[in-house]
Amino acid sequence: MNIHPAETRIVVIDDEPQIRKFLGIALRSEGYQTQLFGTAMQGLEYLSSQSAQLVILDLGLPDLDGQDVLKELRSWSEIPVIVLSVRSDEQEKVTLLDAGANDYVTKPFSVQELMARIRVVLRSRLNQTETHDYDDGYLKINFVQRQTYINSQAVALTRKEFHLLSLLARNRGQLLTQPQILKELWGPTHQEDTHYLRILVAKLRNKLGEDAIHPQYIITEPGVGLRFLGK
Repeated sequence: MNIHPAETRIVVIDDEPQIRKFLGIALRSEGYQTQLFGTAMQGLEYLSSQSAQLVILDLGLPDLDGQDVLKELRSWSEIPVIVLSVRSDEQEKVTLLDAGANDYVTKPFSVQELMARIRVVLRSRLNQTETHDYDDGYLKINFVQRQTYINSQAVALTRKEFHLLSLLARNRGQLLTQPQILKELWGPTHQEDTHYLRILVAKLRNKLGEDAIHPQYIITEPGVGLRFLGK
């Protein structure tokens, strides 16, 4: 199942007119509907009364900091948000992702990269509501029966290994932070226990036949978290 671009409305909140114009042209050329706003309040007012499928949010807004906009938006909406910022600090990325951002793109960026991130986030939102198998011809994951296969051969995963694989695969392409994953797998009191996650990832990669240096599926974003890059 896919959302056609013509059925997808993307809200851009960025105070730079040239960036808004650039994004508007780029998004419309891909077939997306757009709504462009120069202030946080304009964007939030629109989103409070109109439907949209994605928000592209700049952090450096004149009336509210982007982090405050994200906090306000998350208090009443789960709409996917891609953050744009000239800041590239790893801790800030973690903070924003933990606060509910779905992805983070650092300025300057290429339009091809942004469009790819948009497709990933929209597809991830669909994947979260779908229950069918993941199957790329090599790796198959049956989410309902909690079974995993490599080249049609069953792979014995522990409960935690399957939980991690399922979490990443259902959000494939999306960056999940270490605290997000630790909270999901071990609960809120273990969000600092990153060594648990390192051990689990190593065991899971081994069972999937992955090369830890050049993994095909589970990608580590140093200091931030993990992505699943399956098809």
